[in-house]
Amino acid sequence: MRQRYRILILGALPPPYMGPTLATKIIINSALKKEFDLIHVDTSDHRDLNTLNKTDVFNFLLAFKHYFMLLKSTVRYWPDIIYMQICQTTLGYLRDAPFILIGKLFHRKVVCHLRGSNLRNWYSASSALTRWLVRRIHSLVDGQIVLGECLRGLFRGILPDKKIFVVPNGRNVHFGGENKQDLSKIKILYLSNFIRQKGILDVLESVPEVVRQNPGVEFIFVGDWFDESLKFEFEEFILNNGGLPVQIRKPVFDQENFDILRQSDIFIFPPCSSEGHPWVIVEAMAAGLPIITTNQGAITESVKDGVNGFIVEPRNPTQIAEKIKFLIDHPEIRKKMGEESRRIYLENFTEEKMVERLSHVFYSVLSKKTKILVARWGPRYIFLA
Repeated sequence: MRQRYRILILGALPPPYMGPTLATKIIINSALKKEFDLIHVDTSDHRDLNTLNKTDVFNFLLAFKHYFMLLKSTVRYWPDIIYMQICQTTLGYLRDAPFILIGKLFHRKVVCHLRGSNLRNWYSASSALTRWLVRRIHSLVDGQIVLGECLRGLFRGILPDKKIFVVPNGRNVHFGGENKQDLSKIKILYLSNFIRQKGILDVLESVPEVVRQNPGVEFIFVGDWFDESLKFEFEEFILNNGGLPVQIRKPVFDQENFDILRQSDIFIFPPCSSEGHPWVIVEAMAAGLPIITTNQGAITESVKDGVNGFIVEPRNPTQIAEKIKFLIDHPEIRKKMGEESRRIYLENFTEEKMVERLSHVFYSVLSKKTKILVARWGPRYIFLA
């Protein structure tokens, strides 16, 4: 019988709903708790996204509160592994570094999870001092998780490859209710936070071209605004084009979110900046939808161009319109691509698959013999396990 290990999970919960908070919620409620004793240290900040990573007094005090919570929980529960997500900005990494140091102070194994793909860009653009600090701090990490095979190179020169593990996002999506009722309209869905870098305006600018040849379509945008200037541009575009078949809906979560996907025909998410492995892509695949997206992060490890969707260039509304029109004109291909999305999801991106991969990471890290290392930090020496 395997020893039952303790995993301390350091992470925030929604709201706000974003990749890292959703990931924490799914993991702590997953079947991982059948394999390990999970201890959650809640680092939530339930303010909106505009407050994240700001250098204000509240964020400063909040960070120290979370350091104390980790110290207290480590002493109380003595976990075998401390699992945490790391940021890919200078301010965010400096905030996260003490978590790693606290774990190593108590000779605990530390596993970090990067939920993005911009780390290499940030690291390369950082000062020599910042890069040195990242290499020093990260040399203490026992395992580093990335969201796709193509993202292993993000830690080149920072960590040896043997310490890097691939765990794509995965969740179980249960669709209730009936299948799509209104078959007279093709429903095209954009579902994400309304942020410029997520490609929302590119989708909107494709609408007039699609509608010109296909009046019986409906575009549904589901999300929340975080930028008033972007909201103004969006609304002005609709007015300047004589009104368009566009619906804007407030964000919904879990089952309501799945029901909207179930009632759609085509899913579009064309980010123009770094992504990891977006949860919305996983959910759209689970819903059996053809997907139009861009080559960001590990997206192309889920969406295969010409198989279960199309990969278009970032910031290219013309290409988006062309692919939408193609899928409208070829219902049999649209159906086939949706079936492929569902198949790829079931084979690779369920919660069970993610739990299996996370378990492998934890057991791999725990199987490595503990060695006493000596790391030199300036004039002092720190003894680490």
